[in-house]
Amino acid sequence: MNSSNPDLQHSALSTQHSPPQRLGLLGGSFNPIHHCHLTIAHHVHEHMQLSRVLFIPTGDPPHKRGDSLAPANVRYEMVRLAIADSPLFMVSDIEIQRKGKSYSIDTVRALQHHYGPSANLFFIIGLDAFLDFPTWRTPHELLTICHFVVVPRPERSFQALVEMPLLPSLNPLALARLDTGAQNRLDIAIPSCPGITCLAIPPCSTSASEIRQRVRSGLPLANMLPPPVESYILRHSLYQEESDRTHI
Repeated sequence: MNSSNPDLQHSALSTQHSPPQRLGLLGGSFNPIHHCHLTIAHHVHEHMQLSRVLFIPTGDPPHKRGDSLAPANVRYEMVRLAIADSPLFMVSDIEIQRKGKSYSIDTVRALQHHYGPSANLFFIIGLDAFLDFPTWRTPHELLTICHFVVVPRPERSFQALVEMPLLPSLNPLALARLDTGAQNRLDIAIPSCPGITCLAIPPCSTSASEIRQRVRSGLPLANMLPPPVESYILRHSLYQEESDRTHI
């Protein structure tokens, strides 16, 4: 992609000289990034044999509102600190640099153009978000570009996929085995698409909202965060109030 494109010119993507052939895409607000995000990335990297996992902090996410959302540059810096020591991970500011609302299809199109047809893109998504996938902008096109990797979320069942639009008929027993851990993977073939993989990796109950609440209450974070991220939050007094919009 032309380096004059504002979506990529300041991004970590532009520094990559050898494009990964199997690139995982892990987007989110990362408000803040915590150990569960990193654990999911490690599991998917291993199970899907990925070259790298690209963390993509959201700029102005269309599905998330609220004054507790830290500024984009702050969330980007926390991700950078969290993955600094891992050669398996990298971070992009592609959505932060984009003006206005940022939709997944825009990001994926830009990544597809940047890396070229030889790269396989794997869109990593939690089960709760994937159940809302039919409401996204151009979901059919996203399915034709990316292989989706769906990971568990607390209190959500893979069996709910039986009723999900866009998917072929699924075996309820296989989905039930995913929920119980009796089966660790289910590959779903979709015509003319890379497909979907459901991974029954160990669910993680830590949430960013819980971390923010504990910070506001002055409670210990009990190893929920990478140490550099915890230090950054405390040093800059982030999340002290729900309306905290501190710019750094």
